[in-house]
Amino acid sequence: MDNYFIEGIQGMGKSTLLQELAGKRPEYRVCREGDYSPVELAWCAWMDSEQYGGVLERYKAIRSQIEANTFREGEHYIVTYTRIITDIPGFHRDLEQYEIYNGRRSLEELERIVFERYERFHGSGYLFECAFLQNIVEDLILFHQLSDEEILDFYRRLYAVMPREHFRLLYLYSDKIAENIRIIQRERSDDQGNQLWYPLMMEYLVNSPYGKRHGYGEFEDLISHLRHRQRVELRIVREIVGDRARILPAKEGPYSVL
Repeated sequence: MDNYFIEGIQGMGKSTLLQELAGKRPEYRVCREGDYSPVELAWCAWMDSEQYGGVLERYKAIRSQIEANTFREGEHYIVTYTRIITDIPGFHRDLEQYEIYNGRRSLEELERIVFERYERFHGSGYLFECAFLQNIVEDLILFHQLSDEEILDFYRRLYAVMPREHFRLLYLYSDKIAENIRIIQRERSDDQGNQLWYPLMMEYLVNSPYGKRHGYGEFEDLISHLRHRQRVELRIVREIVGDRARILPAKEGPYSVL
């Protein structure tokens, strides 16, 4: 069984495709953002033993929940902290500091963590959401401010060390980026029509080093960034992944890919 990595910028229908494939092939293991994944760490805390011990000490009241959501890899502990339901003030913000993205790690440390985890992954039969491109590319652009060629070089080196026998990438593409973002602005709102996703996305973009450098603050700035990211990701797909990838028209499923 191959591993399928579902990618594409926001608003392309990645979660919908993942759900569709998981329904058709229940024997596959599904890894969404925030789940424990052997290759991706989005929405997860990555800690050494001292840091992990400190978290258990600070949050004794929910120690059993933390331990139930902890996975050990060598000398590190991965906590799927966004899966923990608690009303303890500041818990999620505290654990957020141990994530590897959003400029929280140096470029060298980020690369080491990503490369080591991909290099030792030899499993099969997984469906991954946003595990290969989205979070890494966002971090490299917005926080480490790498050029397109530097990002391509990062992926050439990553692709050279990772096992590729079971690797397959499905990339959802559309040139109607603004229209799709308008749709998810409406879809990801509460019952009163208050937008939930868009303000957080804009805050993330505007406050990033890249966003500050370019004076970002408007809807069109978000679209400009997503167009740029899509161009970079498509280059990775075409120039590096090659025939192990398929580019699919976004939101035109059902797809025959498994």
